[in-house]
Amino acid sequence: MPSILRTLEFLALSLWLGSDVFLSFVVAPGAFRVLGSRDAAGAMVGFALGRMHLLGVICGIVFFLARLVRTRTFASFVAPVALCMVLMIALTVASQVGVSPKMAMLRVQMGSIQATAQDSPLLAEFARLHRISVTLESGVLLAGFAAIYLMVRELTATGN
Repeated sequence: MPSILRTLEFLALSLWLGSDVFLSFVVAPGAFRVLGSRDAAGAMVGFALGRMHLLGVICGIVFFLARLVRTRTFASFVAPVALCMVLMIALTVASQVGVSPKMAMLRVQMGSIQATAQDSPLLAEFARLHRISVTLESGVLLAGFAAIYLMVRELTATGN
């Protein structure tokens, strides 16, 4: 049973990290390259980002449930790998709840990002929020890479 639970922990983290890498390096650039307009590409990426955030939070919950059942102690929640997962969840929720709705509201106000004048304060605010969004997602990726490393280190240290 511990092996199955450990596998669930790895699977949850791997799915989350893989979806983030795929969205960041395949879906987003591909949408802007293939779709006819920046507006359509932005809508596609925004939709995918929202789904990825939901998947990430679910994966985080699965990770912590599997860890709790496997270790039978809440003390395992303060291990470095668990703290990385907490950071990933916090950054994801901050992006989904704090940044994405504001960006969506600005998209509606502008009507078209592509047609908005470059000196528009709305476009400047959108660009600022986009930088924050990218920074948050970069933080999730870095914390995820650290978590994978720490999980492997934890596994080799305990032999479980």
